[in-house]
Amino acid sequence: MQLEPHAIWALGLTIVALILFTRERIPLESSSLAVIVILAISFSLFPYTSPEGVTLNPASFFSGFGHEALIAVCGLMIAGYGIVRTGALDPVGRGLAKLWSISPTLSLLITLLVSAALSAVVNNTPIVVLLLPIMLNVAIRTKNSPSRILMPMGLATLLGGMTTTIGTSTNLLVVSVASDMGLERIGMFDFFVPAIMAGSIGILYLWLIAPHILPNRAPNLEDSGPRIFTAHLHIPEGSFADGKTLTEIIEKTEGAIQVSGIRRTENTFTVPLPDAKIKAGDRLLVRDTPNQLKEYERTLGATLYSKGHEVDEENPLADDQQHLAELVIDRGSPMIHRTLNEAHFADVYQLVTLAIHRKGKVLESMPQGIARTPLRLGDVLLVQGSNENIEQVKKRGHFLVLDATTQLPSTKYAPRAVMIMALTILVAAVGIMPISIAAMAGSLMMLLTNCLKWQDIERALSTQVILIVVASLALGSALTQTGATVYLAHSFVEATMGMHDRVVFSALMLLMAILTNIVSNNAAAVIGTPIAISIAQELGLPPEAFVLAVLFGANMSYATPMAYQTNLLVMNAGGYTFMDFVRAGVPLTVIIWLSFSFIVPMLYGF
Repeated sequence: MQLEPHAIWALGLTIVALILFTRERIPLESSSLAVIVILAISFSLFPYTSPEGVTLNPASFFSGFGHEALIAVCGLMIAGYGIVRTGALDPVGRGLAKLWSISPTLSLLITLLVSAALSAVVNNTPIVVLLLPIMLNVAIRTKNSPSRILMPMGLATLLGGMTTTIGTSTNLLVVSVASDMGLERIGMFDFFVPAIMAGSIGILYLWLIAPHILPNRAPNLEDSGPRIFTAHLHIPEGSFADGKTLTEIIEKTEGAIQVSGIRRTENTFTVPLPDAKIKAGDRLLVRDTPNQLKEYERTLGATLYSKGHEVDEENPLADDQQHLAELVIDRGSPMIHRTLNEAHFADVYQLVTLAIHRKGKVLESMPQGIARTPLRLGDVLLVQGSNENIEQVKKRGHFLVLDATTQLPSTKYAPRAVMIMALTILVAAVGIMPISIAAMAGSLMMLLTNCLKWQDIERALSTQVILIVVASLALGSALTQTGATVYLAHSFVEATMGMHDRVVFSALMLLMAILTNIVSNNAAAVIGTPIAISIAQELGLPPEAFVLAVLFGANMSYATPMAYQTNLLVMNAGGYTFMDFVRAGVPLTVIIWLSFSFIVPMLYGF
């Protein structure tokens, strides 16, 4: 079979796009938009006419912005955000936290099952965001290793997400592309049986085996209980510290005190060098527990202040005053690829940023300062502010707040949000209306019932997801219309010539599983779906089964941290390395792959 120039170009651009999608330094949104524009320009300058005489319209590459699959994805992101925004899932989190104090082993199983079940109907990112701080705190209180809990929980949400068409955007894309190519529409629960069978085996692995093969890592973000506070120690005239060097002060506290800075005046901040001499009127910036701060006050003859008020037994460092919190830049954050100055962080959130933590990299030099450092997905901000301001940040949902004492958001609108989401799923499940219409109707109801405000919508929607979906649809369209997918399918069939049909099916699914751990799962799914249908047609096998091979394979984002956004969040919170995901994720991939390789052909009779 001969490839014509436009098909070669489409294949080449697809390879380039897949490489771009793996580049951390290039925003995924930029890569996606570039692919769409390049496709449109190239086919505009060099028009393509099919053997049937049909000329491809370059503007059609932008049609993904109005594609039913994208509309459904956006609707579900908005409706799902309503569930999180109203605190509807918080009772689940509190219930799990209580259970862990009774039986950790049984609690881990229930946590995995609940995580998977919720992810079947709600995007798994907010599920992970909800459970991460709860699991961290529970692990520390029960003296369990957080690193042996967090990754199994995160992977369980991926297993649950592959059980329904609305579980992930990948599922919606595969189903929609298959329908566009003439296959009968796959219903919401049409592949629930094979998914739950394989998923159950995966859950058992995550419960009984994964915790034992994961190393005991020290998490980067632990519950600070007793809490760590930042305070100023005011040095009065005649005190022990007056006239002493910083080294002498550290020796007086037996090396316990850590001075981060010396404030001379409102506008003067001295670097805490060992030979720096402390003077009366100086304020030492220190961070420690309330009890330890009181000990420094007694030992040094200093006076402890917080927000200008003396701290003592009658006026302790309580949660309604200044304290620290850790804010994770997650997928829904408006801070990705922006600086604190650009976002007017201090003015908007009324918090002071003290430090930045970046997984796998030490920020040894920030020439322009913290406020001008571009932030990345997974970065952690160490901030200081009042409990009220921390609460407001958590309610806004812009960050994952890893702060054990702040209350989980809960409002009177939670029952409404649950009812709206349930109706959305029910209407789509019984076929009253397509999921795209049901999801948008659910989003509208969230707004009309005050579960969401319009300003919440932009936080609910992810530009990364939107643009990667449109770019994937554009690439899939180019490959299909130029005949490249038929060529790839024919090549795959030739490469597997003489193999049993089940082996061909299994090989395709394994290829998708490998691809999804390297590049975007949405891109792998959309490009793989038309190829799978062509393979099935050449072999005379049920195309629905091969569509499921792509769907399930593209959901096996277990083996690398960059395979899925929740993996990055879990990696950061649990202190995992790349090889930790390989160690636990590769066996899970093999288990799920082998399970589907047996289950799906058996159900479809080949």
